[in-house]
Amino acid sequence: MAATPLSLATIRQRLRTVIAIPITPFAADGSADFALYARLVARMVDNGIGVVTPNGNTGEFYSLTADEQRRELEATTEAVGDRALILAGVGFDAQSAAQAARHAAAHGAQAVMVHQPVHPYKSDEGWLAYHRVIAEAVPELGIVPYLRDATLKASTLARLADLCPNFVGIKYAVANPLQFAGTVHEVGAERLTWVCGLAESWAPFFWPGGASGFTSGLVNLTTDHSLGMQAALERGDTARAMQHWAAVRAFEDLRARHYSGNNVSVVKEAMAQMGLCRAAVRPPITEVTEQEQSEVAQVLTALGLAEMVK
Repeated sequence: MAATPLSLATIRQRLRTVIAIPITPFAADGSADFALYARLVARMVDNGIGVVTPNGNTGEFYSLTADEQRRELEATTEAVGDRALILAGVGFDAQSAAQAARHAAAHGAQAVMVHQPVHPYKSDEGWLAYHRVIAEAVPELGIVPYLRDATLKASTLARLADLCPNFVGIKYAVANPLQFAGTVHEVGAERLTWVCGLAESWAPFFWPGGASGFTSGLVNLTTDHSLGMQAALERGDTARAMQHWAAVRAFEDLRARHYSGNNVSVVKEAMAQMGLCRAAVRPPITEVTEQEQSEVAQVLTALGLAEMVK
């Protein structure tokens, strides 16, 4: 299935929202359950999500095989169609990432989210070269680097924008709103779509610096608070946005425990308690402890989701 033609300006505009990072459910035999995955993604879109990232970190991208990553992308486009923008996760070495991007383009994606390069050594020039390989492989797709490196210079982002017209946005995941605001100022607020890549916990604090959307794993459970926060931020209702922030804080704090080792496990445990999928994860992460299972149950009650628990 060919990608639905969208202008780069349209892609940039559509990224200004809550971007869902779906989990990858695993069957009892350990295999990825893509039929269930498709139903879960469709559920999010049915409940208001407009951008979906298959093969994101919450989807356990690094524990999926290359074939599973391709099947996850295909399952997403089949489940969603034109109802949401598909921002496909790609990564590993530059050529593999470019190949995955071409596969995404051929199967209905409109943009790719480039995972942080996995390498023990890097330079700004190397980061730039890595993303150019991917951007030039799919000039028709929007490119959204996932930035987790606090040392990368803002001038490097600006140079990538100069060299690659399809560099449309950045998923900024450095937990420093001051540095973020400075980067936006140096590169240009209108030049890219600036997305807070640190979910609901940080979204209200990145918004004044130039963020116009944020990523979310919470939307695997419910979209109410995430979309409510986005709407409040868009209309300048900081008080209401912070009410949503306070409501989801316990859930996000639990995900951040063990140096974010719980990031995926807590989401899957909550979904398991709601009867949506199994809690199973793949190494190198593990399922939550019995004590944390109880804490997840308390969070579901606080979020008004306890009635959905099976």
